[in-house]
Amino acid sequence: QVQLVESGGGLVQAGGSLRLSCAASGSFFRINGWGWYRQAPGKQRELVATITSGGSTNYADSVKGRFTISRDNAKNTVYLQMNSLKPEDTAVYYCNAWGVVPGTAFGSWGQGTQVTVSS
Repeated sequence: QVQLVESGGGLVQAGGSLRLSCAASGSFFRINGWGWYRQAPGKQRELVATITSGGSTNYADSVKGRFTISRDNAKNTVYLQMNSLKPEDTAVYYCNAWGVVPGTAFGSWGQGTQVTVSS
């Protein structure tokens, strides 16, 4: 089993920045890709950004040019640098990872970290 632990959320004013981190732990796993998702109150969870182990990235239109996803394969960690934050970015942000463990594939979620952007 692969566990994900997020950190870095908090309260920031509009126009500010935050950096989220998500570290994976477990035994004998290989991560093939990561994703950041978010869920605002009363809304469905939505994709924010993804990155593969090879470095290919994908972003939601709403965050393009403001957010940057990156990963450190050696540390089994993914980051989300969020700049020019807007009140509409307020949500619980979840980390997701997928890959393989001996004998099967896996997909794991973190517990979520709150990001609040004040106007």
